[in-house]
Amino acid sequence: MTIQEQILNAISEAFDKTFDHQVAADSLALQPTRKEFEGNYTFVLFPFLKVTRMKPEDSGEKIGQYLVDHCAVVSGFNVVKGFLNISVNEESWLSVFQNLFQKENLGQLPPKDQKVMVEFSSPNTNKPLHLGHLRNNFLGFAVSEILSANGYEVIKANLVNDRGIHICKSMVAYQHFGEGETPDSGGLKGDHLAGKYYVLFDKAYKKEIHELVEKGLSEEEAKKRAPLMLEAQEMLRKWEAGDEETVTLWKTMNSWVYEGFDATYTKMGVSFDKYYYESDTYLLGKNIVEEGLEKGVFFKKDNGSVWADLTAEGLDEKLVLRGDGTSVYITQDMGTADLKYEDFKINQSVYVVGNEQDYHFDVLFKIMRKLGRPYGEGLFHLSYGMVDLPTGKMKSREGTVVDADDLMQEMIDTAASHTKELGKIDGFSEEQAKELYEMLGLGALKYFLLKVDPKKRMLFNPQESIEFQGNTGPFIQYSHARIASILRKADQIGVNYTAEGFDGLSHIEEGEKELIILLNNFEKKIAQAGEELSPSVIAQYMFDLAKEYNRFYAELPIFSEENEKVRSFRVALSAQVAKTLKSGMKLLGIKVPERM
Repeated sequence: MTIQEQILNAISEAFDKTFDHQVAADSLALQPTRKEFEGNYTFVLFPFLKVTRMKPEDSGEKIGQYLVDHCAVVSGFNVVKGFLNISVNEESWLSVFQNLFQKENLGQLPPKDQKVMVEFSSPNTNKPLHLGHLRNNFLGFAVSEILSANGYEVIKANLVNDRGIHICKSMVAYQHFGEGETPDSGGLKGDHLAGKYYVLFDKAYKKEIHELVEKGLSEEEAKKRAPLMLEAQEMLRKWEAGDEETVTLWKTMNSWVYEGFDATYTKMGVSFDKYYYESDTYLLGKNIVEEGLEKGVFFKKDNGSVWADLTAEGLDEKLVLRGDGTSVYITQDMGTADLKYEDFKINQSVYVVGNEQDYHFDVLFKIMRKLGRPYGEGLFHLSYGMVDLPTGKMKSREGTVVDADDLMQEMIDTAASHTKELGKIDGFSEEQAKELYEMLGLGALKYFLLKVDPKKRMLFNPQESIEFQGNTGPFIQYSHARIASILRKADQIGVNYTAEGFDGLSHIEEGEKELIILLNNFEKKIAQAGEELSPSVIAQYMFDLAKEYNRFYAELPIFSEENEKVRSFRVALSAQVAKTLKSGMKLLGIKVPERM
């Protein structure tokens, strides 16, 4: 039984014995005592004054005294107005630490016997990944790791947008301007090559629009009649009809793009268990439209189009099939939702998609629930805000989009110059230094994008993110490296920091107690992050732990401590912090260095 459970049981008993009133322990709650007051846990008295029929201070005195007399873990208490602050004795904190220190599978909660699919990334095969994709990928991957730590069986999925008019635009431009260029001959990653022709299409298309407007057409009419746009539309028709030449070009260009994506994903440290392709799924969902008509979930208009009436759910009417029988996006998404369930029998499905799609997913989920899908209640849209950059800080592609590859490399280069300046690579080989720069640069980038609540729009400041002080990835990484150095020294001089080394220790300092309390919260934070689907919970916890450890390190000696048991305990405490930092940062997809 945890310390908190023991205290809550004793408070429940206090109500029974002192006030002759039954209050179930699981209906009570404790919160951490605020730093300015003495104590470890606080019990709020106000909701129970009707039961005690006493002033808050007197109620607190009665319950506090009962705890001191009857609860083995409580050493003292104080009452501040309606708050009972409870102190836990040192022996109990040492026992907590012993259990943590000897625990295997730190940060892995028991199996839940449930499958969750997390769908993220969803790139278009006509251009490389950009800054927005970085937040998406890091969020999706971290949420997958956190859910896995919460005991779920997780399937990481990527639905690739590999067909449609935007893909045809790159293909048309390549036919016009490509002259047989390949990634090898052009010295470009495949995704960047496709992106180059997408940009070329846009420039040539705008030029055609301008020429047609000068000939007297309205801009709207010119956009429709521009030869390049007509070619792209014709190419899409050919692709859907299975025209051999068109399909061959499509496969060739997509294969270049996938090679480029793979290199980017590898650098990001992101992987997937299942790929879905829109070219395979875009015709799905039409049979669901028929089913929905039979069930009365959908209705048909005079022009033959099919709609879902969601006015009773606070939305409006939503088109699910055009009058000519062609699909819209939601038709395909309904079919893909069924396909995912058929493939994996998932209990929950998390879609990591920007907040501009909030309405779309609200509609999709309501439709699937109305259709009675077994996974309907488990559908969740992890909606996240846009990422902005300080003006002029970062190179932009075409003045608007910040390329993911460029940004990651810039972060690694910045980490290199920053680390060299601070002299943190003495004795490193060139290969070791390169590995460290990548670890720090990508760690800074990931941490900065993940420490903000996903729902919030955010400003990414590359310079701020790479600092070794403050709430940054490198600060936490450096803290881990510092402890790793302490552990190496402890091994060299023969400090026994196994549990036997500090067995019988009877006193711990306040700074040590604070660390144990924080360490004891790790799995609670994992559970909270899983519940909220928010990696920012873990990021904040990592920062709090690293900050508290650095305070402990500054205030209490380790190797100059004369008492052998105390020395062993402080090294063991350091080892547990390092283990927790490594485990927590791994949930965010961030590696930590062993030395700096």
